[in-house]
Amino acid sequence: MCRSIKTLREPYVPVVTEEDIRAAALQYVRKISGFRAPAAHNAAAFDAAVDAVAAATATLLDQLVVRGQQPAGRS
Repeated sequence: MCRSIKTLREPYVPVVTEEDIRAAALQYVRKISGFRAPAAHNAAAFDAAVDAVAAATATLLDQLVVRGQQPAGRS
């Protein structure tokens, strides 16, 4: 998997922003699709995938409990 995707959970990042989540989702979709930027006829599917991955990531981070840590905050 792409090593440039930033780790977004405690204890690595104390506060995760929406921009952090979106950037990670974009990297993931780029890696999976094989496209850095989609062609016009694939743009809607690409953007929908980024939105879905970002939403799933936000849900995951909101629900994760790491032993000995408070739940990660998002701003």
